[in-house]
Amino acid sequence: MKKLTTKQILQQNKKRMAPSKMQQTVVILHDIRSMHNVGAAFRCADAFGIKKILLSGVTPAPPRPEITKTAIGAEEFVDWEQIDDFENQVNRLTEQKYTLVGLEQTTNSVLLPDYKLPTDKKMCLVFGNEVTGINEEILPFINDFVEIPQYGNKHSLNVSVTVGIGLYGFLTKSWK
Repeated sequence: MKKLTTKQILQQNKKRMAPSKMQQTVVILHDIRSMHNVGAAFRCADAFGIKKILLSGVTPAPPRPEITKTAIGAEEFVDWEQIDDFENQVNRLTEQKYTLVGLEQTTNSVLLPDYKLPTDKKMCLVFGNEVTGINEEILPFINDFVEIPQYGNKHSLNVSVTVGIGLYGFLTKSWK
């Protein structure tokens, strides 16, 4: 056994195709403050074949060295757009048959393993601020809430970790 080189890994990745559900998925990063978290989200989005990232609120946008440092250039391969009007963007996504799924702990959230993917709609995954989560004012725009099960004493995860776990969870569901 030998580890693959980065060139071999790239060749292997180029032969794969993300499931169509993932290729149609849009991610919204709302009020993310850390450029390193934004970069990590771009890197995850690239790894999982995500269509586009929408940056809203105070979320910083490329090009920024701090984003590129963590993204290691993934921001060049994932389409992205900075949006100023969240409500208007949500209306456009709804017209395009997207279901908005917020990764947030709420009284109505479903654990990620139990969540059933919408079969007749595309998905838009919404991630919120590192400290406060998804802002209260945008909660009414979200159709479903999903939370990552946790069993320890802490009750939260870093947003970049949540993006990675969330995207992987949705990837495994889109294989079925």
